[in-house]
Amino acid sequence: MFGSNRYITRGINQGISMDLTIFLWSRVDALKLESDGDMDYLQVFELKEIKDPEVKANQLVIHRTEEPEYRRTHAITVEKPITEKVYVIDSGDYSTMLFAREY
Repeated sequence: MFGSNRYITRGINQGISMDLTIFLWSRVDALKLESDGDMDYLQVFELKEIKDPEVKANQLVIHRTEEPEYRRTHAITVEKPITEKVYVIDSGDYSTMLFAREY
């Protein structure tokens, strides 16, 4: 699950910076290690722009799954923060990253 064949949709390619895309894939990889591969086929990332001038980071990333239940929050700095929901879906042979609105 969540092996080496990874794809992104045109929407992700055009709407998210490469740095943020790599960060999201790295969170999937970290969970794979942490859970010994016992993962939900659907990884959900809620991206929210942080507009608080007192906070150094500008992008909030909430990574969650339903089964087994998992939730982690990260605050990072990116060039262009966005507010979107992103899915990473594993089909067995490959994984695809897409905006929820593209599903």
